[in-house]
Amino acid sequence: LTEDRDTRKKKGEIGQGPVAASTKLYGGALVCFNATGYLVPGADTAGLSLAGVCKDHKDNSSGANGDLIAEFERDGLHLVNVNSAITQANVGDDVCLVDDQTVDLAANTTNDIPAGKIIEFVASDKAYIDIKPAIQ
Repeated sequence: LTEDRDTRKKKGEIGQGPVAASTKLYGGALVCFNATGYLVPGADTAGLSLAGVCKDHKDNSSGANGDLIAEFERDGLHLVNVNSAITQANVGDDVCLVDDQTVDLAANTTNDIPAGKIIEFVASDKAYIDIKPAIQ
């Protein structure tokens, strides 16, 4: 540099991204970036990567790619459904996406899209997960 530079900074807990065409996102849903960089509901689908947890409902069902922008949380512990029965012994295990509200152990998913780590056992079908380890 030869002069001061404006290095804008964000804390990084909240992200933003364009919503894919013909897509509806719900507040509290696990959301992913698809292969072209647009937000879609979380799913066990090849080519997706976890973006975070959607903050608000965004209905782009009649829109084109990027017509709406969604905010999502990029960290924190989030209560999710677990597809297979878990126990307290699963605390610390990595989980992968099943859909926009459900995760499972990697051995039980097809594409193994990382969703985070089980931090707190709640019930055989519910847990708090830390999503930060899955965010790229």
